[in-house]
Parts: sequence; C-alpha cells; structure tokens
Amino acid sequence: MSDNGKVDKIKGTVKETAGDVTDDKKLKAEGILDKTVGKVKEAAEDVKDTAEGVAKDIKEKWLYTKSC
Repeated sequence: MSDNGKVDKIKGTVKETAGDVTDDKKLKAEGILDKTVGKVKEAAEDVKDTAEGVAKDIKEKWLYTKSC
C-alpha cells in the first residue's frame, strides 16, 4: 500500500492545527482538504488492492477448472 494517503493526512493535520493556533481559516481549510484527499487516496488504494485480489482469485479458479 502506498503511503501517499497517510502523508496527506499528516500534512493536513499539521496545517489544520496550525490554522487553529494562528486563527488562519484558510490554512485550517487547506488542512481539512489535505486530510480528506489522504482519506480518499487510502480508500482508492484499498479498492484497487481488493479488485486485484478478486481478479487473481478468478484467474486461479478459471485455470483450475481448465486443467480438470
């Protein structure tokens, strides 16, 4: 699994916290957006991994039934 989503989430948390501390609404909003992007990237990676696993299972079952 790629770490891109985790990096975005961490970066977003830092920005959001900095925005809170400095009362910078734009920075806080950027942080929230970065965290959301990170969550989406992680979800997309999970979907990709699941799809690859299903495809592999189907291929193995198809090859097994062909050899029987």
